[in-house]
Amino acid sequence: MKINGGRPCIRAFGSSLRLQWWRRMAQKKYLQAKLTQFLREDGIQLWKPPYTDENKDISLALKDLAKKYSDKLEYCENEVEKVIEEIRLKAIERGTGNENYKTTGIATIEVFLPTRLRKDKKTLLETRLHVTGRELRSKIAETFGFQENYIRIIINKKQLQLGKSLEEQGVTHNVKAMVLELKQSEEDVRKNFQVEEEEQNEAELKEKRIQRTKRGLEILAERAEMVVDPETTPYLDIANQTGRSIRIPPSEKKALMLAMGYHEKGRAFLKRKEYGLALPCLLDADRYFCECCTELLDTVDNYAVLQLDIVWCYFHLEQLECLDDAEKKLNLAQKCFKNCYGENHQRLVHIKGNCGKEKILFLRLYLLQGIRNYHSGNGEEACEYLNKAHQLFKELYIDPSKVHSLLQLGFTAQEARLGLRACDGNVDHAATHITNRREELAQIRKEEKEKKRRRLENINSLKGMGYSTHAAKQALHQASGNLDEALKLVYMGFDMGAAQAALRVFRGSVPLAAQTLAHNGGSLPPDLQLMAEDSSSTPSTSPSDSAGTSSSSTDEDMETEAVNEILEDIPEHEEDYLDSTLEDEEIIIAEYLSYVENTKLATKKN
Repeated sequence: MKINGGRPCIRAFGSSLRLQWWRRMAQKKYLQAKLTQFLREDGIQLWKPPYTDENKDISLALKDLAKKYSDKLEYCENEVEKVIEEIRLKAIERGTGNENYKTTGIATIEVFLPTRLRKDKKTLLETRLHVTGRELRSKIAETFGFQENYIRIIINKKQLQLGKSLEEQGVTHNVKAMVLELKQSEEDVRKNFQVEEEEQNEAELKEKRIQRTKRGLEILAERAEMVVDPETTPYLDIANQTGRSIRIPPSEKKALMLAMGYHEKGRAFLKRKEYGLALPCLLDADRYFCECCTELLDTVDNYAVLQLDIVWCYFHLEQLECLDDAEKKLNLAQKCFKNCYGENHQRLVHIKGNCGKEKILFLRLYLLQGIRNYHSGNGEEACEYLNKAHQLFKELYIDPSKVHSLLQLGFTAQEARLGLRACDGNVDHAATHITNRREELAQIRKEEKEKKRRRLENINSLKGMGYSTHAAKQALHQASGNLDEALKLVYMGFDMGAAQAALRVFRGSVPLAAQTLAHNGGSLPPDLQLMAEDSSSTPSTSPSDSAGTSSSSTDEDMETEAVNEILEDIPEHEEDYLDSTLEDEEIIIAEYLSYVENTKLATKKN
């Protein structure tokens, strides 16, 4: 960020060629939206006479319409006529497709291609809906020149499943399909003097990364349900805003962990600007969050942040047209923030003492609402949201010299940004805030570590008495972690030796053990006593198990690799999602404000 007298100034957006293309596309979307709005208000059907003749060609009446709307918008008449003609041709194309679908059952899919093919960015593809996802992917690859194994298809905000039919996945006529490419085109390879083998290896690595992500998250989520030593075995845990572990219903815990894990992985890709890899992770996170109860989603801000990240990702892929419910997602995020933080952030201030850091989320929200409104032809609403975003940017802008002062005190750049925003830019207050937070977190981590250690010891104690791992965890859960109370649940007044023998026979099942002892006057019948003796003398590990251990070492190595890759992307700082340099936001706010302010003059050629 360039600085002029200590105040923020707006930078140039990329190269001049890209800036010109971006401006043309944004202004064209605005014009298309405004003209579509006028046509709808006036009840005009361009695919019918007098605008289309019997041969489906353009008529003179369309020129008169273009003149009318160009005067109303103060736009160049030729530009307006060109866009109206595009709308007319699309309407005819859609009508033809509808008739074809009714008579033949062949559906039309609107395909949105990657940015490098922007000249043919959107096109139509015909297919039957009983074909599999794999067959559709193959057809898209063949039609548009992709390598089949290195593209992903997103339809209805979900990844296309290759083994299921399109009908089974809810794919319908006139649906929108977005293509994510994992490799460059052969033409780009030649331009960049790259060898095909190198590129193919890169694409394969990307695909493997996606698969490792899934496996790593599943392993970490499963470990949360197991008894593991936190000193030696990494696993995922869920904490509140203060950093303390929170109890989640078992029925929802795994889904929530997978949702949050996929979200963190997607955010890691977003930071590296790998939007094509980020989107599948974010959509998977959305799917798992939807398995959690509404009450839970209304009380945490994770789901709201995810909605922003999904829309942000579509925007950077230049595919906002594919996200039909962008407005719904942004409204959902706004509602969720209100539920979590309170009407005027009072709940947030009560918990954390300030709301300066969370303002960054509202800046992103207002910016995306402004962009969506501009692309929908709502100039006034776009201007209102963009100005709100710009005002927040000015509030949240940080003087680099202040960050440098905190770096000199031994704090990280991330801590400095978060601390300064929490303390309204006051360096001394920020230093105190960061130090206090470090000490508070260190104490919380120490307490949580000790709590986990005691729980592990208690579970091992119960297991040593013949209690199964699952039953031990359940008893401790019911007894709020108190071992003595858990033992009462275990033995229920029976003799300790008899209870332990019964638990061994019934593999730790308390109900079966208690029922049998009660039925037999507090002791096991002779046949079950023999079983108890046999089970106590049986070694826990058989020779075959030992032989299998060495053969599975490769799988263990792969699992370790998958887990480590996930752990690398889980941020150490619990407020990482609130940290941003705002460089991207600064550029985009400036660009879209210029589009709004110059809407009437930008394309006027009279």
